[in-house]
Amino acid sequence: MVGLFWIQSGGTYLGTPPVPPAPGVLLSATGPLIVGPDPQETLWSDVTDLQVTEAPARSTAARWAARAASVAAAALNAWTPPGPVEMTVVMTTGGHETTTPVFSGASSAYTEREVDLSHGLLARFVRGESSPAVMSDWWNAEQQPDGALPSRHREALLESWLHMG
Repeated sequence: MVGLFWIQSGGTYLGTPPVPPAPGVLLSATGPLIVGPDPQETLWSDVTDLQVTEAPARSTAARWAARAASVAAAALNAWTPPGPVEMTVVMTTGGHETTTPVFSGASSAYTEREVDLSHGLLARFVRGESSPAVMSDWWNAEQQPDGALPSRHREALLESWLHMG
């Protein structure tokens, strides 16, 4: 997971990959693809805006405090892990909005900067200035990195992808 993106060998998703029959949004070089019960494929040239709303974002201090509280609650056997936060992907094409629910890939929350950088990258895809292939290329070059990357590393990756052509 890097920012709002879940990168894996099968492609790059906004949020986590869906578990059928739940919908999801797969980003390809040709355009976003809504997968699930009502599939819809759209070309990037037809998309005028693509946003993710309700993304859980907190400052670093707030994220650490939430982690500490859950560790303490788990130690007291009083903790039940929360389910993933639902976000909404809003895609605009020709003045028409399509919304699709997706689940956050962040264990507690994204950094505010990750959300901003992710939206900047989505805007570049919409304008045709970049492609989700930059993320797939990274995934392949890193030979499918496993484990969660630290937030500073995720932010640095997003920043570098924003400056690629």
